[in-house]
Amino acid sequence: MRIVCIAGSNHADATSSKLVRYIAARLQGEDHEVEVVELHLLPLPWYNPDVNEENANVLRLKKAVKESDAIVLATPEYHGTLSGVLKNALDYLNFEYFNNKVVLSVSSAGGAVGVSSLTHLQTIVRNLHGINCPEWISIGGDQREFAADGVPAHDHVVQRVNKTLDYFLALAQNTRAL
Repeated sequence: MRIVCIAGSNHADATSSKLVRYIAARLQGEDHEVEVVELHLLPLPWYNPDVNEENANVLRLKKAVKESDAIVLATPEYHGTLSGVLKNALDYLNFEYFNNKVVLSVSSAGGAVGVSSLTHLQTIVRNLHGINCPEWISIGGDQREFAADGVPAHDHVVQRVNKTLDYFLALAQNTRAL
């Protein structure tokens, strides 16, 4: 299965990006084809529906999402919502990119959890005709620590992420079969 993981932060050392890299490594370990799109490495112009000219980074984003069977969207939680850079990227995509694809929402917050950003992400996914995975991943506080090898530092975080990924993969596989 082809899975695109979008890390929606402008910060090179963002916890949400670390989490995406861990998720991608876990998925690749199960023989899935995974593409990671880190938005801090793929700057996009501000979305403007009046501009028809698309740059190479926008085309790369669109291609990655279009060719995927399932999607992981990860964001830091800023002021109770998703990052502006991720929202801008999503504005370039319409329902043809998300239609009937299972989407896992992931967040990282400075506080205990980033539930508000996840709720907002799921609203966007629903409006893009994607299928929200009922499970989501949110890490906050000391849960945001990662070991040097890129694995979350706390076993309970690893277990939660792995359990959620198993659910996401099963849902995506079953949906793909329809």
